[in-house]
Formats: sequence, structure tokens, C-alpha cells
Amino acid sequence: MAGILCAVDVLLRRPPGPARTASAGSLHGVQPQFVLTLSCADRPGIVHAVAGRLADAGCNILDSQQFGDAFTGRFFMRVHISGPAGRGAPELREQFAPVATDFGMDWEVHDLSVRPRVLILVSKLGHCLNDLLFRRETGALKIDVPAIVSNHPDFAALARWHGVPFHHLPVTPDSKPEAEAKLRALVDEHQIDLVVLARYMQVLSDDLCRDLAGRAINIHHSFLPSFKGARPYHQAHARGVKVIGATAHYVTAALDEGPIIEQEVARVDHTDSPDDMVAVGRDVECLALSRAVRWHVEHRVLLNGDRTVVFR
Repeated sequence: MAGILCAVDVLLRRPPGPARTASAGSLHGVQPQFVLTLSCADRPGIVHAVAGRLADAGCNILDSQQFGDAFTGRFFMRVHISGPAGRGAPELREQFAPVATDFGMDWEVHDLSVRPRVLILVSKLGHCLNDLLFRRETGALKIDVPAIVSNHPDFAALARWHGVPFHHLPVTPDSKPEAEAKLRALVDEHQIDLVVLARYMQVLSDDLCRDLAGRAINIHHSFLPSFKGARPYHQAHARGVKVIGATAHYVTAALDEGPIIEQEVARVDHTDSPDDMVAVGRDVECLALSRAVRWHVEHRVLLNGDRTVVFR
């Protein structure tokens, strides 16, 4: 039995994937698929111009979502398309550029054959890390995780089981600049698309927050802005709340005030102790964070000032 379990353990372990893993479809001549995201000042003709240029480029629109914000005057759009065989994102960008210039768009074309590369930060609570790694393992999150970074050594074994390199970077007031320099080096070395703070209990410097703007997601263990700081579930218990929740948001230099991507809730009552609330809170944190990560890597989240547009 021990031999069988050992063999199963080896089979389940997955070594780190190669840089920029491509999907099977892109490797076997299937029509390539892309997501076009854009925002610009709202005015007539945007959808017509976008659809016309994509048609001229030989693309087929598989799904399209758009939103005009009456308060900011901005227009947002996400278009899932397939293109002619052999067409890559650079060619599509070149063909779409004139329309983008005409409308003054902030835009990007994302190649869906490229798996986003996610670096996960964690401290001493591992439920969100474990959840993200499990979802990656089962294919629910189509991401590569080339590295895990922690200021504590607690989850080295979990990372090793999943075949992900683990980097222990202790953080003290004196060592913080050095630790952040090493973190930046990992982001560059592994061509990281997204940094996820999965209950990473360290405040990033303002410079690092600015460098990672729009590509770092944090999970806050309560609704924002209520019950900030330490022991939020104990604060909630003391106030007799009936609903607790978690907030996934982009990281900014303003602590816990970045644009919100997702929030999740659970009902509680007078019979729940603080420890009960902590246990419930772990579940809602995992749900909120995994959804936020999924929507980001599927290019469904567009920044709208201090808010987000999320095309689900």
C-alpha cells in the first residue's frame, strides 16, 4: 500500500510548466482565439468600427460585451474572437491599430493560447494558496504558477507537492527593500503577468504598488471599508453582524482602497462564535479571490478610474 501511495503521489505532482505554455489547440492548427479589450470616450460608431475592422481582418466574433458609463462618459468593450489559422496577436494588433487610434482607445489583444503566469504571495494562512493551486491543478484556473513567495517557511512542503518553486523571503523593517528587490527580480525572471496576495500580510511599498498597478490582486478578509485592520471577524462578532464577507481588489499605494473586483458574503447569526466566523470567512475569501483571479486572467476586468468593469 505504501508503494502504491508513493507512486500516486509522484504521478500527481506536476513540475513547473515551461515559459508561456500554449494550449493544445494552438499547437494543432485549430483557429487561434483572442480577446480584444478596449476603453475610450463614448461616442457613436464604436461597435460598428470594431466589428467592421475585425471582419476585414478575417476574424469571427464569438462573444461581445460592452458597457457605456453614463457617469464617466467612458465606453468599455470585451470581444472574444477567432482568427484565420496562422494569424498571431501581433498581426491582429497591427490591423486593429488604425481604429484604436481614431477613437483614442486604451486597448489590448490577448492571445488565448498563452497561459497567464501568476506569482502567489502568502504568509502563515494557506487556505487561499491551497485553493488557487487546487483550481490550477484541476484546470478550473487556466494559469501557470512558476513561483510562490512567502515571508514564512510554512508552505514550502505544499509548494513542493504541487511542483512549484518556493521562495522564502523574510521581511523585517531593515530587510524589506532587499526582499522587494528579490521579488521584483522573480517577477522579471518569470515574466509574471499577475501577482496574487493570497493572505500575504505585508504592506507593499508605494513604488512596488505603482510598478504592479493593474496586475496585483489582494484578498481582504472583510468587506471594505468596514472592519479594517487586524481581527476583522472578531470586530464583526462584537458588533453582532448578520453578514460577513471578503473583498478582492487591485493593489494600490492607498492601503486596502484599490479598485474592487469581487466581493463574497455569507450569513451568520448569534450562535456563531468568532472562530466560527473565521472558518466561514476562509471559504468566502477563497471564493472571492479565485473569481477575481479567474476574471483577470480571462481579461474580463477593465479599470474605470477607482472602480472596475467586470464582464462576467
